[in-house]
Amino acid sequence: MLREAFPFVEDSFSRFPSQSNIYGLCQAGEQELLAATLKGKVVCFRYQELQHKVRPVAKEVQFTYIPVDAEIVSIDAFNKSSPKRGLVVGITFIKDSGDKATPFLNIYCDYEPGSEFNLESIAQSCLNLELQFTPFQLYHTEVPCPDGGLETVFLLSGHDQRIHLYKENASLHQFEEQPVEKLFPELQQLPSNVLWLDMTSVPGGRRLSAYGCQNGCVGLALVNQSGPEVLQNWQVQFDSPISTVLLFPLSDDTHSFNLLITSTIEMAVVYRSEFGLARSTCLSGSDQWDAVLCALVIDLDFDGQKEVLLGTYGQDVVCRWAENIEDLLNPTNTPSIEEVLLSRVLSSLRWLKSSSVTRLQGWMRFTLRTLRLWMLWGCVG
Repeated sequence: MLREAFPFVEDSFSRFPSQSNIYGLCQAGEQELLAATLKGKVVCFRYQELQHKVRPVAKEVQFTYIPVDAEIVSIDAFNKSSPKRGLVVGITFIKDSGDKATPFLNIYCDYEPGSEFNLESIAQSCLNLELQFTPFQLYHTEVPCPDGGLETVFLLSGHDQRIHLYKENASLHQFEEQPVEKLFPELQQLPSNVLWLDMTSVPGGRRLSAYGCQNGCVGLALVNQSGPEVLQNWQVQFDSPISTVLLFPLSDDTHSFNLLITSTIEMAVVYRSEFGLARSTCLSGSDQWDAVLCALVIDLDFDGQKEVLLGTYGQDVVCRWAENIEDLLNPTNTPSIEEVLLSRVLSSLRWLKSSSVTRLQGWMRFTLRTLRLWMLWGCVG
């Protein structure tokens, strides 16, 4: 069950010059958010102290080498892994020159001492890369270095059914594309275009990697990063495109990770990582607010337990509480994948026995969600 609505009040409101999409928001540094709109504008949100009060501030950042006729597809940012210093921002966009649409990846980074974290200065230092594919999600993650340190890299999914790796060449002060299989063998031979990717490090020098595809396939892999070598992998098939995959622990003091999967038509599902993709539970009611387009796991009420937030096309944010999820994920009462499939079959049989009016309403809801999904993809494709 969902609890009553949080007693939150609106703190600030900022109007965008145009709409964004599911890849248009990222964290920049410790205290800033970057929101990218389709028409080429990027807005920075932060809180700052003014006249002894903490106030929200929204300011447009003028990133160079983004044409006025360009549509931004995705944005991401990260702080370089220690001992390196600096903020790196990546923006993908499509430039429409009338007869041809050309995709690009811009990577912004300032190497001047004292300007490594100055967003205004970083926005003027650009590496422009022309792409041979339509970009989707831009993601970053850390990988181990031969000297024992860590380095942060960009991963970019595309409509060519591949994940592209961009790694910094420190001697040339630029990022270069490198074969993804050298560092991420689990991302080879993908079954479809990847719409969402998530990774996390686990004890023992290992990594969990999850991806969700346009054809409804979800992959999960356990990787030894020192090789790198794929130790185990799993796949499960859904009936609609995957909008989000998210690896998360229920609390900060545990190393047991779970996998949240949201799709455009079906209910959100959570899998226990220690069972691979063999134990799951559906988050009941998550399909009642239109298509789920995004998700976040966060300690919303500061009680030490994390909550699951689902953002929907219907402009509702759905919250699932940690104790409910903990109960659902208990291996003593969690249904197996066979039980989930059986539940789907029984639901289909009940649907076939319903009246023609109910069937028509269900088909209309399905068609509406599909049309909205294609409208959303039209913004990024």
